[in-house]
Amino acid sequence: MTELSTERYMWSLYEPVHAITYFAPQTRQAFEEAGLRGFWRAYFAGRSAPLGAVGPAPVIAAFYGFAPSMVTQALPDIWTRITPQAALEARRSGARRVLEDAAEGLEGVEEAAALLRQAAQEAECYGRVLGAANAALPWPEDPFDVLWQASTVLREHRGDGHVAALLVEGIEGCESMVWRIAVNNGRGRDMGQAGRGWSDEEWEDARQRLRQRGYLDGEGGATEKAIAAYRMIEEITDQLAARPWQALGPDATERCAKLLRPIAARAFEVLTYYPTWIGLPTPARDAS
Repeated sequence: MTELSTERYMWSLYEPVHAITYFAPQTRQAFEEAGLRGFWRAYFAGRSAPLGAVGPAPVIAAFYGFAPSMVTQALPDIWTRITPQAALEARRSGARRVLEDAAEGLEGVEEAAALLRQAAQEAECYGRVLGAANAALPWPEDPFDVLWQASTVLREHRGDGHVAALLVEGIEGCESMVWRIAVNNGRGRDMGQAGRGWSDEEWEDARQRLRQRGYLDGEGGATEKAIAAYRMIEEITDQLAARPWQALGPDATERCAKLLRPIAARAFEVLTYYPTWIGLPTPARDAS
């Protein structure tokens, strides 16, 4: 299909569709209409709502890269302001508003949604908390709602696999952020550290642990060991995300990608207009 693996190629297309629920202004407005103000309240409410009215511990574990202190500021307080069901409805309605605007004039939305749903329903969820919680939600009827929910199931399914790969390597939450930014030649620390809530002391402690294990050099740069391990974890993440596309088959996957590309490109434009602190992939295009 492209020089990328199928799993990474498809991720570059559904990740922007999923991410609009956090960063597009329409989605923030939907949460405000539901009575929940503040970006981080909406983020933690929307993303953790499939788990129910949980406290901070499961979210710290499942979200992985966030500082525990940041999570405990949001949970369980948000459930005194909004119910999980209302949060689910807010994220759905907000995402739909964005996608309706983004997909205006495009053909094939309904078919793309059906194919993406078919792939999402093949995602195996053993050991994948966020993937399983989203996969267990009732499927909507509207194609824009289906498109967003399928993207979210696939995204959280892949993210759960990435967490598993990090655990095997023995990289914990703050270390995963420090390590990733080191591999990226130090770019993104300001937004990454603040966006995940880590203090300077916690960040430095993580750097020291990584240095002791040979992942960072004396200047805090990534060593060859760190770069090799990073590549291995990304490969494992792809492998653990393979089943939906294997089940869908190469022809249907290519058809899904063709229909999804213009939608993803427009969603990506929305997200880059409103800068995010996540590592958002650029929607891949055919090698031709």
